[in-house]
Formats: sequence, structure tokens, C-alpha cells
Amino acid sequence: MKDSQELHADQVKYWNGAGGGHWVDEQAHTDIMLMPVIDALLAAVDVRPGQHVLDVGCGCGATTIELAERVGPSGRVTGLDVSAPMLARARELSADLKNVDYIYILADAAAHDFGAPFADWLVSKFGVMFFGDPGAAFTNLKRALRPGAKLAFACWRPPKENPWMMEPLQAAYEFVPRLPKLDPEDPGPFSFSDPERVTRILTGAGFAKPRFTPVDLPIDLAAGKGLEAAVHQATNIGATSRALQDQPDALRAKVIESIRKLLTGYARGNSVALQGGIWIVEAG
Repeated sequence: MKDSQELHADQVKYWNGAGGGHWVDEQAHTDIMLMPVIDALLAAVDVRPGQHVLDVGCGCGATTIELAERVGPSGRVTGLDVSAPMLARARELSADLKNVDYIYILADAAAHDFGAPFADWLVSKFGVMFFGDPGAAFTNLKRALRPGAKLAFACWRPPKENPWMMEPLQAAYEFVPRLPKLDPEDPGPFSFSDPERVTRILTGAGFAKPRFTPVDLPIDLAAGKGLEAAVHQATNIGATSRALQDQPDALRAKVIESIRKLLTGYARGNSVALQGGIWIVEAG
């Protein structure tokens, strides 16, 4: 079993290599696909003009940009991520923001010296599930928060509640080997799906006992661009993409056709929506 430092190193390598590159390549599509998640998260976040928000695991900046509109010209948003290629895209997308004070920091949430407390909110869309040492990360992030500041983040509920991700993966498993099973403590998309584990991590880092709100929402794999766009997305991002890594072209073609057949049943016009399930986690 890998220790927390090894897990962290693996994540930094992945998000600065193939993983980060895939997300940058698919950024425009993925931002549209995951906008319902951002909407659900921001509905729970009472961010006000003039406040300073820390967006953790900000990736290509979609949530950061939405938050910047909320805080306005008198506020500020700080985006934090370990992925250099994703932050480069975030800076590109934010370049036209007017009258907004924002900054992106390439840093490790568990080790970065934030200086004096500055943030009124700690917000994250799917960034916190990939911490190699979540206890250390949240303990350090707590130091960046002003007295009375609040935390809110979105994370996936268990796999069975996310058929948008699992059904294409199961279709792939008809032809390719299953991915290694992750330890419950390992970073990954479902590592924060267990409320008991998340509660232990957050309270151990000094936060109040968190509140978990389940939200069901449609995930349009096509992002309104039709069946073939959905097939491309399902096979190029996430677990199915990892399962297909290094597989021969003939086998990949069989998987793609199987997923196309699966997703055809969900196609409605230019949308191909499957169910997704997230937690909105809030704490003080």
C-alpha cells in the first residue's frame, strides 16, 4: 500500500501529464457537461460582492470564473491547483474578465504557505477527492480561512448512483480488463462518496461537523452536440479512458462500438443524458 506522499506524487504526475492533458483537450465540452454541478454548488454558496473565495482544485477555471462574477470588482477569487497545463488554460479563459481581481496559484493544498488568513469561503468542484493526504490538505486550507469562513464543495456519491460514468465503463469491461480496485483511502473520483470518511477528515482538520445534501442531476455526455460527441467524451475522460489506455486499436474499436450502442438508448435530440449523483458538502 502506498503512503500519502506516494499517492500525492502520483496525483501531481497524472494531472501534469496525461490526465491534465486530456482535461485541457476536452475543457470546452466538459465545462458544458458539468455546468449543472457548478449550478448546484453555487446554489449552496452564499458568496457576496466584496468577499474573497478560495477555489481549490480549480482546474481549467470554470468555477473560478463563475465565482468571480459573484464577488464582483470589490472581491477576489484565488484558484489553486497542482496541474500546470490546466492552470494555463484557466489563465487563458480568464484573460477577458473585466473589473475582477483573481489569481491562480500552482501549489499543493497540503503544503502551500497561504500567509495570513484571507478567505471568506473555501469552494471546490471535484478538486478535493484527489488529495494524496486529505487530512493534511484540509488542515492547511483551514489556516487560509478567516474566522467565520465557510466551506462548500461538490463530490460524487457512490458509483452505483452515477450511471453516467459506470455504464460506459461496464460496457468497456466486456472487452478490456477491469481497472485495479482502489483502496477506500486512495484518491479518486469516489474517494469522498462516504459521508463518514469525509466527516472524519473535516472534523479532524478543525471544521465543524459537515452537512451532506444529495443532489441528483442529468449529465449530458454530449454537451448538446449529439451522439458521437457523447461517445468521444465517454471514452476520452475518466475511468473508461483509463481502462482503454494502451489497448490495441482493434479492441478500442469494439469498446467504442459497444458504448455507442449503449448511449444510443439515451439519445434525445442532440443530448445524451445519464443520471449523476453528487454530495454538496458544507461546513464552518
